[in-house]
Amino acid sequence: MSDVSAQPTTGIQPDDADSLARFTTLCLGGTAGRLVSANSSQEIVQKVQEAQGRDEPVLLLAGGSNVVIGDEGFTGTVVLIRSRGLEVVAEDPETVTVRVEAGEPWDDLVAATVANGWSGLECLSGIPGSTGATPIQNVGAYGQEVAETITGVQVYDRREDALLRVAAPNCGFAYRSSIFKYSDRWAVLSVDFRLNRSPLSGPVRYAELARSLGVAVGDRVPLAAARETVLRLRAGKGMVLDPADPDTRSVGSFFTNPVLDQAAYELFLQRAEEFGEPPAWPGAGDVVKISAAWLIDRAGFGKGHPGPNGVAISSKHTLALTNRSGNARTADLVVLAREIRDGVHDRFGVTLHPEPVLVNCAV
Repeated sequence: MSDVSAQPTTGIQPDDADSLARFTTLCLGGTAGRLVSANSSQEIVQKVQEAQGRDEPVLLLAGGSNVVIGDEGFTGTVVLIRSRGLEVVAEDPETVTVRVEAGEPWDDLVAATVANGWSGLECLSGIPGSTGATPIQNVGAYGQEVAETITGVQVYDRREDALLRVAAPNCGFAYRSSIFKYSDRWAVLSVDFRLNRSPLSGPVRYAELARSLGVAVGDRVPLAAARETVLRLRAGKGMVLDPADPDTRSVGSFFTNPVLDQAAYELFLQRAEEFGEPPAWPGAGDVVKISAAWLIDRAGFGKGHPGPNGVAISSKHTLALTNRSGNARTADLVVLAREIRDGVHDRFGVTLHPEPVLVNCAV
């Protein structure tokens, strides 16, 4: 299993010290067969090699904000990624390239880049998780994706027992995907980002963000203003971790936005005709991305829609499924996810796919 994004969980803490729910923002998941920590790239490689030497499966977990772990847990070795730090490895008058350890908390990195006047990550503020997870998922929000700034990813190739640097063109970056996702082969050790030396953000591409900033799409704003506004927007949707807010006991967006070819899009428009023009974004190759949140809401699953045993759609955002009670099981979350997926398909003929990594469970 690949690395998954994460920060240590917030809120409810299970009594079982080996419970993986302690390390997921959903506060869900069974126990680990073996639980070890790795505080450096060298230790990550060492712990993986030791587990493989025992013929044990390995799960690399930096904290759990983009993973759903089944109630049976994980029978092999779970390696908690706790490496930290960043260093400048190249620079010129216009750009700076920083190498960031896999376990460095993502939002700490974004805050540091904004403080240093380095542009390129500011619209990714407030996303929970580790830096090493971002290339796996090709993390994106508010008009930015990490694929735009990553120049390379340092990995341990478990199949070849070798340390490699995978250049960005070879990472297979796509919408919320890469060659690293759903692969047992790679352990991400560090990531290189090339950022612009600028006090201003990149061009604001996301209409909601532009409105909140009071600028036109395509304008640039001070880095701090972009970061502060993104943090405020995310917090309003329950997308910034807060122990006092049960809506943040989630993995953020549970489903990806569907990408349809033209024929499928035309069929979708026919079934959605009564709702008017749905939000859509044309993409390369004659495809169209549509809004999963819109689909969920129009299929009858509004904010706060309940599932069994205290799981529910967030009261702030229809894309987030939450363990609001703190007493649910992963199986309960899966029931709700399947209900939503099947309801959307029945109504619109479109299939939703989970965004988080699923470990010993399936939707």
